[in-house]
Amino acid sequence: MMEKDAKIYVAGHRGMVGSAIVRELERQGYHNIITRTHSELDLCRQDDVEAFFVQEKPEYVFLAAAKVGGIVANQNALADFMYDNMILEMNVIHSAWKNGCKKLEFLGSSCIYPRMAPQPMKENCLLTSELEKTNEAYALAKISGLKYCEFLNKQYGTDYISVMPTNLYGPNDNYHPTHSHVLPALIRRFHEAKESGAKEVTCWGDGSPLREFLYVDDLANLCVFLMNHYSGDETVNAGTGKELTIKELTEMVAKVIGYKGEIKWDPSKPNGTPRKLLDVTKAEKLGWSYKTELEEGIRLSYEDFLNNPMRAER
Repeated sequence: MMEKDAKIYVAGHRGMVGSAIVRELERQGYHNIITRTHSELDLCRQDDVEAFFVQEKPEYVFLAAAKVGGIVANQNALADFMYDNMILEMNVIHSAWKNGCKKLEFLGSSCIYPRMAPQPMKENCLLTSELEKTNEAYALAKISGLKYCEFLNKQYGTDYISVMPTNLYGPNDNYHPTHSHVLPALIRRFHEAKESGAKEVTCWGDGSPLREFLYVDDLANLCVFLMNHYSGDETVNAGTGKELTIKELTEMVAKVIGYKGEIKWDPSKPNGTPRKLLDVTKAEKLGWSYKTELEEGIRLSYEDFLNNPMRAER
């Protein structure tokens, strides 16, 4: 268990996941939280990361920093996604180990599971068949970080764990028109359509893929829970165990936002993976389950979007 005054470093505290972890830690009474902005510490620079760990010696690390993006961003910058993520996580994990960090938690992503993994996906399906091509670079980097944690445990007896979230959404999401994930992209599209009085909105693909979504504050709650209650080489899936089609999701977002126009589909655009549902039995057996239902979460996210001064630029 982390002591309330333990020195805890949250890498990526300005991102959606990192900021949620900081909120959750503070909610639970942890008060010795260390953060660094990108301008204060570039995690891709090994010397700087090593110097930071030597100076601060955090006892616990949540590694939530990553270069992320949707289908378009991933396809257009394969080399960048691989290099930045691999360098960043190796620097942090290695420096944490070198400086006696008691426990580190690495944030993976369900998109690193095989493209055609049996559904719902169990933790042990990792690396059993080929990856989804559209985000192969990101997946290879993330798998490397997860495996490095496992190998440190095996070789040096560390207590480094990883968690595998499904699709996330919530406060501090990225609402960029082309570089965001499906749910925040839809929130922005329907908000703008409502504001402009557009008669119709055209969405990518045919709406058939199935997706699962977890509210980011629920993930943060699990992250702190696992830091206190889980040790093991295998990752832990973080999700709801529930799924819906992109078409159903789109209609739900339109309803929450109050868009009354027509929704059309462009089947010439890629769908992505047909189905991505996590098996969340492991987390449930440990004693954890999600709290925020999707429609309520979308409502909270839309409130955040409306109050987000950066939404136009991101």
